[in-house]
Amino acid sequence: MEWNQIEGNWKQAKGKIKEKWGDLTDDDLTRIQGKRDQFEGELQKRYGKSKEAVQKDVDEWLKTLH
Repeated sequence: MEWNQIEGNWKQAKGKIKEKWGDLTDDDLTRIQGKRDQFEGELQKRYGKSKEAVQKDVDEWLKTLH
């Protein structure tokens, strides 16, 4: 799946995102509004990972979606 599909279906994607990254709040997801750079930045803050590690995690997660 491509990120633009996530962005286009953000309301539906939020549930899947919370399953994977449960530390993100509803307020975080509302503020992000489907923007990948903001999403990755929030993951960096919440999980203390590097930008590269977060990008890899998101890319791998996208591959698991149908």
